[in-house]
Amino acid sequence: MENILEVTNPSKFYGTKKVVNKLSFKIKEGEVLGILGANGAGKTTSIECILGTKKMDEGKALILGIEPKKNRKRIFEKVSVQDERILAVQRMQDFIEKNLYKEFTLLDLSKVSLFSPWYSYRIFKEHTGLSISDYIRKLRLSKSALKLRDKRTKIIDIAFEMGFKSVDGYQRAFQKEFNCNPYEYSKNPIPIYLFNPYGVKFKNMEVKRNMEKVKNIFIQVVEKPARKVIIKRGIKATQYFEYCEEVGCDIWGLLTSIKSISGEPVCLWLPEKYVKENTSIYVQGVEVEENYDGVVPEGLEIIELPKARYLMFQGEPFKEEDYCTAIEEVQESVKKYDPSVIGYEWDEENPKIQLEPIGERGYIELHPIK
Repeated sequence: MENILEVTNPSKFYGTKKVVNKLSFKIKEGEVLGILGANGAGKTTSIECILGTKKMDEGKALILGIEPKKNRKRIFEKVSVQDERILAVQRMQDFIEKNLYKEFTLLDLSKVSLFSPWYSYRIFKEHTGLSISDYIRKLRLSKSALKLRDKRTKIIDIAFEMGFKSVDGYQRAFQKEFNCNPYEYSKNPIPIYLFNPYGVKFKNMEVKRNMEKVKNIFIQVVEKPARKVIIKRGIKATQYFEYCEEVGCDIWGLLTSIKSISGEPVCLWLPEKYVKENTSIYVQGVEVEENYDGVVPEGLEIIELPKARYLMFQGEPFKEEDYCTAIEEVQESVKKYDPSVIGYEWDEENPKIQLEPIGERGYIELHPIK
């Protein structure tokens, strides 16, 4: 194929205003083309028209010989797209995370986003659903809740560390966010919905898989004690994305607020005996002590699991945008692995466990053996 991309006279009107005016070009394999222009010049609209995500009023485009507006699914199986605005918001999110306990301004964020302060503010709210100040406040309060849960610390120290001007201001904000007083929470931590922000880059990323490069998978035997697991059931979900559609992703923040014996929430594939009628085999939950008698949030329930051995499969560290490939590499290794070579067999009576994919440690699954 001679041309990877052919764009012929595309035009786009908003009312009587022409925002894209017959921008024609061709790109061959291996070539790189940049479209430059001031804010509002029509760069993003041009790309959206070319990709078929926005309707052209005139003209046409072919990507890999395919007309995007008629074959979007085929196009997005082959083409990866990142909106410059999404990348700008992601850079702001990353900056906030790294500088959460420092003082910074909208001007500082605009230097990271590479847009004006006003436009940075607008696109941040558009893509996260929160103003910058609300986003920072919710994130600081959630971080403070974990410190109150896990450490013996004074409310006044937490308040000033989190950037609040007074203890009263911090207490009011905590009460409003979590419907409980921080002092009472520190004495008796109850499950609360923590703010668990997701990078906008990953929300809008097209799923790509590339298994060509072989990676190492590390395997070891681990033991889990008898324990309880506080779980939230889905409806038909068999994996994470289906579960999020059914239950919502915010459940992870609630589970994170509950102190776990394993240090973090877990995802489980339940054996048949733990699955209730009209509920999913895939659930999310938090492992707690066998004698746990604390609060169980409304809509969640407890299952009891026996002491069991697991094979832990851990992939190599990965770039966060490559999480799908990292998961697939580990799951392919599990399919091929025969536990009889180390004197075990798969245990179908206990749940399989999935941990949150975190790039710096690699993707991890635990499969029960006996």
